[in-house]
Amino acid sequence: MLVEFAGIFPYVLLMLAVIWQCILIGYTFSLAGNAADQAARAGAAARGGAAGACAEAAARHVPAAWSVNASCGQQGDIYRAEVTLRVPALFPGVLDMPFDVPGRAGAAAEGRP
Repeated sequence: MLVEFAGIFPYVLLMLAVIWQCILIGYTFSLAGNAADQAARAGAAARGGAAGACAEAAARHVPAAWSVNASCGQQGDIYRAEVTLRVPALFPGVLDMPFDVPGRAGAAAEGRP
């Protein structure tokens, strides 16, 4: 019994690592969508320095272990934000996967009263 367990244990660890990586990818998608939503709302509410407020809101809603890149701008009556996050490999903040996860959102631009 011990020999069988010793033989299968590396595969169990490998499957746990694969499952954990899938969880991190899903969590990164969730973070990107939320950061884009918060950035679009902050940009729409800010009248002057909307791009700065947008990027600051995006960075504020993502943990420090994820690298954030935010681009914001107004298109007509909609303030749009696109946030890209780098997916961590197994341990956030140590190593990143070679692809980015995008998050896009829009909010109605608030006019002057």
